[in-house]
Amino acid sequence: MKRKINIYLANPRSFCAGVDRAIKIVEKAIEKYGKPIYVRHEIVHNKYVIADLKSKGAIFVNEIDEIKDKSRPIIFSAHGVANTIKEKASNLGFKYIDAVCPLVSKVHNQAKKYEKENIKTILIGKEKHPEVIGTKGQINTDNITVINSIDDVEKLKDSNDKIGYICQTTLSVDEVSNIVNALINKFPNLIKKKSSNVCYATTNRQNAVKKIAEKSNIVIVLGSQNSSNSKKLKEVAESVDNTSAILIDDASLLDFDTIDDSIKNIGITAGASAPEILVEELIEKIRKKFDIKINTIKVDEENLEFSLPKELKE
Repeated sequence: MKRKINIYLANPRSFCAGVDRAIKIVEKAIEKYGKPIYVRHEIVHNKYVIADLKSKGAIFVNEIDEIKDKSRPIIFSAHGVANTIKEKASNLGFKYIDAVCPLVSKVHNQAKKYEKENIKTILIGKEKHPEVIGTKGQINTDNITVINSIDDVEKLKDSNDKIGYICQTTLSVDEVSNIVNALINKFPNLIKKKSSNVCYATTNRQNAVKKIAEKSNIVIVLGSQNSSNSKKLKEVAESVDNTSAILIDDASLLDFDTIDDSIKNIGITAGASAPEILVEELIEKIRKKFDIKINTIKVDEENLEFSLPKELKE
């Protein structure tokens, strides 16, 4: 007789509007221009998505110098790229399509606005993350400082100047809030904002994973190890008392040894760059071993859609 397990399924989970748009851009470009289509860096951080797009005719490169055929279009990833990359592509004669998430573009525009107004900018984020690199590349780097912790805030020089802040869209909401409070305490003339740049999808998924974590002994997060938003979901789940969490790429990596006899409740979610099929496959794998009851925990409705670039509109 199978052991009974409750599954608490987070909603929202899986693809956000920006990821969905970026994938469609690659697929539509292949339809319009034929194979191959080149993509600089991973269009989104998910192994399943990358493998699927490769099978359809996408070739992923680290830098545009690797591309010999200048007749083929290049797509820039959803994370955004520095202006110098776009200029280089144009100078080399490439046609390019920018798949940057519109919410990341809003951060870029804010950075440009601060620079135009001669306001020093603090960027909260991971120094080497593609989104942070792309955001820094929108303006003169002398005008922007990257920080990632309260300790980093304390290391900044005191100043009475007007200072603005922006942040990577895929960070932990709570983490950003703590850093912003530290900035407010340190800089009397910090420009306060009604909300951070953490995107709605990141916020919704973190809120949902908190809810399922409160009911679960263990939370399984589906997503790739280099996906910032997926890693943050794991961290948020682990922040709930008496709840552990694991981050796996897909169902094949689930080790049932982690689900011992003490486990009665399992939470499941997926990062914004992880497709829903990975959730379905994981549930089916668990179903084969346990008698499961699925409970969906919904925190918000997501109906947002972003339009495609003008080059790909039908």
